[in-house]
Amino acid sequence: MNSVRKTKSTTQKFIEIRDISDNIVSLTNGSSCLVIEVQAINFALLSKEEQDAKALSYAALLNSLSFPIQIFIQSKKIDISSYLKLLDEEIEKNQNQLFKNQIKLYKDFVAELVKINTVLDKKFYIAIPYSSLEGGSARTKLLSKAESLHAQLRRMTLASKTLSKEDLVRLFYEIYNGDFEQINETLKGVEYPVVTHSKQGEF
Repeated sequence: MNSVRKTKSTTQKFIEIRDISDNIVSLTNGSSCLVIEVQAINFALLSKEEQDAKALSYAALLNSLSFPIQIFIQSKKIDISSYLKLLDEEIEKNQNQLFKNQIKLYKDFVAELVKINTVLDKKFYIAIPYSSLEGGSARTKLLSKAESLHAQLRRMTLASKTLSKEDLVRLFYEIYNGDFEQINETLKGVEYPVVTHSKQGEF
């Protein structure tokens, strides 16, 4: 029992997360942060004029900030095996031979595309910090900063949302474990994300 308690304590110290409450992450050093998820766009598919406009808007956003932020990009390789299996099932049950051939051609195209190019799912997050040196309520300060950032993102026509406690638990679990399992029941009443093993790096 003492060994388990000691391991748990060491792991919690490594990740530096003390608690997650009201969408705010409290860290062991006394600071806090709030995390915003920003909808990804395919920059390469935009026209030259749209790309320039987005770049200028991004520069304007950074220049308008009166507080520091941290940008985190999460890239995950997408497993499409279940999608390919679904296409196989469609081929089997469809009675139209022409349609079956079209599905097979599409399936072969997707399978070959994945062999040549790694398909990644990218998610973008912005962490907004709060230090006790700022004074005042951490929640009030962070919500004010978040609203300011949301307004700037809306001007860039980028959808964004402040992560809830459940969202944050899932995010931190994925960061430290590489994937997310169904742990909702396990996490009830737990003040910090569950970590089974840790990866080097910070959020």
